[in-house]
Amino acid sequence: MTISMETLADKIIDFNASLDFRGSLPEGIRIMNPFRENEAVMDVSTAFYRKYYNDHAPRHLILGINPGRFGAGLTGIPFTDPKHLTEQCDIPYAGPRAHEPSSVFIYDMIRAFGGPEVFYRQFYISAVCPLGFTNLLSTNLSSTNLSSINLSSSEGHDSVSLQDQTIKDNESAFPIKKTLKGTAYALRLGGSLDGKLDSKVREVNYNYYDSKELTRCVSDFIVENLTTQLSLGLERNVCFCLGTGKNEKYLRELNNRYGFFEKIVALEHPRYIMQYKNKRKEEYIEKYLEAFSQVK
Repeated sequence: MTISMETLADKIIDFNASLDFRGSLPEGIRIMNPFRENEAVMDVSTAFYRKYYNDHAPRHLILGINPGRFGAGLTGIPFTDPKHLTEQCDIPYAGPRAHEPSSVFIYDMIRAFGGPEVFYRQFYISAVCPLGFTNLLSTNLSSTNLSSINLSSSEGHDSVSLQDQTIKDNESAFPIKKTLKGTAYALRLGGSLDGKLDSKVREVNYNYYDSKELTRCVSDFIVENLTTQLSLGLERNVCFCLGTGKNEKYLRELNNRYGFFEKIVALEHPRYIMQYKNKRKEEYIEKYLEAFSQVK
């Protein structure tokens, strides 16, 4: 019997390099493939996977929704923004600096778990759809009343409605977040990497489930790539799903049809926790740790 000499790192890196969506998308929706749009992403993500997955041991799969612009969209690593890549994983990053709230929660949880080396020795984080999407927000943001705009939080628990709120140009992202009651992070409203807004058409994060048409367009792509990832050598007895709303519903529907996993454990999404339950963050970290203890 021939034993493959490829490590899990080799397989993940090859998988990322092969990601390529060739289907059609609804008007105004763009696929976001950092591995093909930015050569530096392959270098950074390769360093990450060689550091933590350069072995033949199986991992349990954790599935988010799809990559966002300021986390995996910049690093190629789910829930790992440039700040945590350099500070927590000690991997150099020369690209644009950005901060993603979901990454804050994940790395606080990882620290409580025992640190990146311990955590990534047991778990592999990916997404139901391994590539992300953006949509054009074609409105002038200067003194714009947002009562008619509905946006889904980029990685959230449920969709977020922006009602009767006004934002001004050239305000920083984080003060805007504080002033818009119940809104998505201001970065989703056209925030650039330096936290500013402009009045032009901007791209915002979009989820695979945000429209039925998009879900139909990418369903075969999702199934194909989930199947491929499981073939890398991942455990199939338990899968952890981040998101207890539409992401969980869709993943369970797929699992009922294809039998990917024996069991799915759903946890509140990090973005939802950071945006709506931040004062209870430690409780949710404990909930994550308790869930992950099932497979230790």
